[in-house]
This record gives sequence, structure tokens and C-alpha cells, in this order.
Amino acid sequence: MNIIIRGKHIELTDALKEYVTKRVGKLEKFSDEFMDVQVTLLVERDRHRVEVTAPIHGIILRGEEETEDMYSSIDMVVEKLERQIDKYRTRINKRMRSKVMKDHEQPATATEEPREEVVRQKKFPVKPMSVEEAIMQMNLIGHTFFVFTNSETQEMNVVYLRNSGDYGLLQPQF
Repeated sequence: MNIIIRGKHIELTDALKEYVTKRVGKLEKFSDEFMDVQVTLLVERDRHRVEVTAPIHGIILRGEEETEDMYSSIDMVVEKLERQIDKYRTRINKRMRSKVMKDHEQPATATEEPREEVVRQKKFPVKPMSVEEAIMQMNLIGHTFFVFTNSETQEMNVVYLRNSGDYGLLQPQF
């Protein structure tokens, strides 16, 4: 596991780097498939935030925690990632078990993978609008995301509400 530590508005001391390496390195006990794990330490006013991004098995685990102490933020984000890994491992184990059970029940020629099922479909008119108008529409319908055609680029975009209360914009890149 390669741990890349970056700091914003904070001096990265050897003790802090060692603590991050020790705590984030514990994730390796779950899998040796971790690639480059990105750890960003930020200080904004009196808040100490830790963001960790860890790609594993084709998915990206991400955790973010913010407290008044950098060390407790590190501890909390590692605990959050451990819970995410447990949740992910449980899903994979369930899929593997259900596949084994289906293999025993069905002939060996059937190799269907378990799939997620769509339980509701909606169709809606798409009219070009600005990002600001899309945010207003999202808030009016009470959702945390909104799909729209951007009037500036004529491309399909998504605005969403971030955990911090700010808004995000997803744009396709070709």
C-alpha cells in the first residue's frame, strides 16, 4: 500500500506523517489490493479535516471527517473506512454465496450474475437551463440531485447537494 499524504494549511511533521501511515496502514489487513491511498489533511479556522481516498477492487472508498483535533479526525476517518470495507465485503460474500446456491440449483450452463433491480422509473421533460436554475429546481422538488441539460454547453449535467451543504456539478468529459 502506497500512502500519499498531502497537507493544506498545515505543516506535515514527521510525527503526523507517521501517525497517518500507522493508522491508514491498518486498512491493509482487509486486503492487499489497495493501490495509492490519498490522504489530505486540511486546517480551516479551528477545524481539522482529513480526507482519505482509497481505490480497491475497481471501487473507490472515500472518507472525510472533521473535528477540532487532527489526530481524532484521523482515527474517525479510518473507522469510517473500516465500516465501508466491512459493508463492501459482506455484499461480495452474499453475491458469492447466492451464486454458489444458484449453481447448485440450476444447470451448469446458466451463468447469470446477480443484478440490481430497478424498482421505479420516471420520465421527465428536459429543457436547457442554467446551473443556478437547476439548483433552484432541485431545492423545489426536495431532492439531493437534479439532472438537466446545461444551456451553456448543451450537455447533460447533474447538480447535487454535498454533505457540507454546498453544491456540486457533474459534467461529462469525453
